[in-house]
Amino acid sequence: MADFRITLVRSLIGRPETERKTARALGLRKLHSQVVRPDTPVIRGQIQKLAHLVKVETRA
Repeated sequence: MADFRITLVRSLIGRPETERKTARALGLRKLHSQVVRPDTPVIRGQIQKLAHLVKVETRA
């Protein structure tokens, strides 16, 4: 199963609290921080919610 490398590329300043909590749940804390997460429906939903703030790469 593939993994996602998720990078926070836009700031969370001024974003709604739900988006901040979602980023925190993914493990994204600072700008340009990266995390690797498995490809699951839950992670896909979180990425979709933050699509305008993150860059996602697929790892095999």
